[in-house]
Amino acid sequence: MSSTEFVKVCALSDIPEEGVLGVEIDDTPVALVRSEGEVFAVSDICSHAEVNLSEGEVEDGTIECWLHGSCFDLRSGAPINPPATTPVPTYVVKIDGDDVLVSLNEQNS
Repeated sequence: MSSTEFVKVCALSDIPEEGVLGVEIDDTPVALVRSEGEVFAVSDICSHAEVNLSEGEVEDGTIECWLHGSCFDLRSGAPINPPATTPVPTYVVKIDGDDVLVSLNEQNS
C-alpha cells in the first residue's frame, strides 16, 4: 500500500475564495479551505464541540468554529484560542489543473 494516496475531491472552482467547502472522503468529514491564495484540508469536526467547521468563517489563514468561536490554524490544525485545546487533523492537498486532490494518509499535524 502506498504511503501517499491522493483522492480527487472537487474542482478548485468549487471552493469559494476565502471560504470553505465541506466534503467527505472515505467517510471522513473534511473541510477544504481556500485562504490567502492557498487550499488547505482540515478535519471538518471541531475538536471541542464536534460540530462542522465548514459552517464557520475563514480569515487570515484560520477557520473559526461557528458554535463557540475557537479558531484553528489551517497549516497546523492548532487551536489559536479557547475553548478548544486540541488540534484538528490536517491533510496534504495537491492541485492538478482545476482538480483538488487530498491524501488522508499524509497528515501534517
